Amino acid sequence: MTSTILEMKQITKTFPGVRALDNVNLHVKEGEIHALIGENGAGKSTLMKVLSGVHQHGTYSGDIIFKGNKCEFKDINDSEKLGIVIVHQELALIPDLPISENIFLGNEIAAKGIINWNETIRKTMGLLEKVGLQLKPDELIRNIGVGRQQLVEIAKALSKNVKLLILDEPTAALNEKDTENLLQLLLEFKKQGITSILISHKLNELFQVSDTITILRDGQTVRSYSLQENNISEKDVIRDMVGRDLTNLYPERNPKIKDEIAFEIKDWSVYHPLDAERKILHNVNLHVKRGEIVGIAGLMGAGRTELAMSVFGKSYGKKITGQLFKNGKEVIFKNVASAIKHGVAYVSEDRKEYGLILIDAIKDNLTLANLEDVSNKNILDKNKEIKAAEELKTRINIKAPNIHQITGNLSGGNQQKVVLGKWIFTEPDVLILDEPTRGIDVGAKFEIYSIINELAEKGISIIMISSELPEILGMCDRIYTLSEGRITGNHKRNESDQEILMTYMTQKRGS
Repeated sequence: MTSTILEMKQITKTFPGVRALDNVNLHVKEGEIHALIGENGAGKSTLMKVLSGVHQHGTYSGDIIFKGNKCEFKDINDSEKLGIVIVHQELALIPDLPISENIFLGNEIAAKGIINWNETIRKTMGLLEKVGLQLKPDELIRNIGVGRQQLVEIAKALSKNVKLLILDEPTAALNEKDTENLLQLLLEFKKQGITSILISHKLNELFQVSDTITILRDGQTVRSYSLQENNISEKDVIRDMVGRDLTNLYPERNPKIKDEIAFEIKDWSVYHPLDAERKILHNVNLHVKRGEIVGIAGLMGAGRTELAMSVFGKSYGKKITGQLFKNGKEVIFKNVASAIKHGVAYVSEDRKEYGLILIDAIKDNLTLANLEDVSNKNILDKNKEIKAAEELKTRINIKAPNIHQITGNLSGGNQQKVVLGKWIFTEPDVLILDEPTRGIDVGAKFEIYSIINELAEKGISIIMISSELPEILGMCDRIYTLSEGRITGNHKRNESDQEILMTYMTQKRGS
């Protein structure tokens, strides 16, 4: 009989104005992969922060029992000493340090204050091999992709003699190949006796590798399923997550596309900002009509985000050439302010780095890109700001006690709504969405899809970048495929499927 490695009993955690966890119970068996799922704001990340000591004992009520012993963690070091290691959704690596130093940062191999570099390198090589990375220990983190960085984080966890590995949205930023590699690695860890708790919104991945699924909703435990003992479908899980049947993943779309081209990119070429000889985008041509949702599909590294950012006020790249046309007239965006002034908005894929000021209130973030509309003679009008923020909060259903809530305390889905609301407030004619639903649960995704459809119906032209092909096919009227910085196809939705798109997304130069 499989023994229990972890019990969390009646965990309750409150923040100002919010009860994040309400008598939550979690039971994890030794050696299993245990999925923890729920809508954004359900309490998943908060529960794992309690478990890992990020929220120290005394700031919550309830008990943590690990390997039969009651635990009272004062900080993350206490939990790591017992082999409980968490890999957060936002990777905690230092870009300008090599892999070896990142792996053993804070856990240095040293004697009498002197680091043993030979042993550090030797152990790093062993850990990299264990996670399937063929990299040199002295390779800088900034020189490797997000997928490999995720594996470095896991190698870092393994260096701490992990017994319980917690992964918070580990595949959110990964392409299909890297995702599959990571899932296979988890199954390999399972064979080695390592227990994993996996937080993810991608239900197909959870069904692929998990033994047990526990569902949280509104800070409470709804249900736990053993996938081996129960005949459970994704529809069952979604119903428990959102508290209702979600019959369609995408809202019904009734396109009202006008004939005229609203925005056009012609012969757009961009070079890398730090390498003047490296061309990232090659003569890209695309257009979007008024009221149309146009998708851009491409693998990681194809140049999707680079295209969006270079168009949006030259916020990426050097030696940019080509033309932009809005309503048939050429426009020149010298900077971001110029792009906004011309009615173009960009929702970044990295909401925390480029989209939000996390230490500010919701109201401050919502009005940030259009302060002119809430000001009188260049002086901020607090009453106007509050009124505008309240209207936006209601319109896009931001779940928070009030608009004065600190944005960094919101769930990922609600943070994404704040970013979207910020750009809606600029009243754009063209809206570029870069991974608008990354790290968001199915319920919140549906809400954001509905907002996107509503904006398109009002005549806004939308360019949507997504790594999820079902999302692209479910939402977009036309789809451009991008490979190695080149447009390889222009596809109507009703004439496309995932296989067709992937064929064009993997098209090599000259083929």
